[in-house]
Amino acid sequence: MIEPGKLFQLEGGQKRRKLALTYGALERDIRGIAEKGTEYSFENIKRSDYLVKITEILLKDPKLEKEDFDALSFLIKQNPLDELRLCNVARNTLLKIIGTFPAEWDLVIAPHAAPTDENGTVRQRSFYPGVCVYAEDIRSPFNIGSIFRTAEAMGAEKVFISPNCIDPEQPRAIRSGMGCIETLGWNRCSLQDLPEDLPVFALETGGTDINEFVFPKQGICIIGSEELGTSPEALAKATYGRVTIPMVGLKASLNVGVAFGILMQKWTEQLSELKK
Repeated sequence: MIEPGKLFQLEGGQKRRKLALTYGALERDIRGIAEKGTEYSFENIKRSDYLVKITEILLKDPKLEKEDFDALSFLIKQNPLDELRLCNVARNTLLKIIGTFPAEWDLVIAPHAAPTDENGTVRQRSFYPGVCVYAEDIRSPFNIGSIFRTAEAMGAEKVFISPNCIDPEQPRAIRSGMGCIETLGWNRCSLQDLPEDLPVFALETGGTDINEFVFPKQGICIIGSEELGTSPEALAKATYGRVTIPMVGLKASLNVGVAFGILMQKWTEQLSELKK
């Protein structure tokens, strides 16, 4: 990090880039995930006061749009100061001015801690036994992480991935998965090696409306790749049926992770009704 006085002396683009990096470092420090040597270390000024001072520098930027100026001005006047929100808004405002738009992996997100009880013991994960997903040839680390995150949140027991799926332990996948890849059981296997004792169905166009589909109490849902959808071999394996999400848009297209989230909501809704 750099002293406010030195930041003020920098010019134009150099100042904006340095400010953006500084806000990013501050965000990590606030979240408790700062890398060693990048923690906030100025002893003569509190972090909150430092944050206000560098934001006052940003407010003098001639390229700052009025709505951004107003938003930042409002945030620095709050008592108590919401340091994290101020950092995030300021950093993304600077990136917009610079013309650099953050990718998913640029987001400053702290890992989720494992849930614990009042004694500090890590709680066991609840799930619907036998509710599984088979991710076929998912190529995007963001998508595979999202699938794991949804599966864990909605109570799937396990994730199976095809031989050509991206590695769930790829850094961007782990980041997108928010700790769920480490928590959820998973196996890489072929279609032929899926458990024989569970019904298999596919999420794909041309099937039964999801609002009418009768989900199995236990089973494996196959979701296909971003580019090709579910393979003919996977559809042949899906002897329990094919479920389809009705859409009315011109494109009629959903991200695979979003589609899987809709499916899991419907599936678990039916399972919850059966418990009543």
